[in-house]
Amino acid sequence: MTDNTARFDHVVLWVRDPIAAAGFYEKVLGLEPLRLTEFAAGTVAFPSVRLNEETVFDLAPLTMAEHMRMLPGAADSAGHPVNHVCLSLPADAFDALRDRLAEQQVPVSQLTHDLYGARGLAERAFYFTDPDGNIFEARHYA
Repeated sequence: MTDNTARFDHVVLWVRDPIAAAGFYEKVLGLEPLRLTEFAAGTVAFPSVRLNEETVFDLAPLTMAEHMRMLPGAADSAGHPVNHVCLSLPADAFDALRDRLAEQQVPVSQLTHDLYGARGLAERAFYFTDPDGNIFEARHYA
């Protein structure tokens, strides 16, 4: 990629079990796991899952929190200081995600409509959590 305009690169999610978390993201959200073998072998600190060509979620084990010393108080971020992460999906992927969450018995919120976001008003949205308590919003723009 040679386009160096500002864009979203990654989100680090604190998780208890990175391999189990990767399984959730692969099975339920349909995201491609990255570096699982290397993580299991101890050659990388955490695995990731690919959201799209440009963006990944890093699945950092909570045990790494004590090593987060780049800023004062950074180790304390192993709580859940971010309110939620929003995934914007096409209509068919939005519906398929909601179906997969139901199949996996993952609780979801009621549908909401006309929530404002980066691309204007979203036609539909709902919220759910991953097994580690990270909150996600899934939305579909018209």
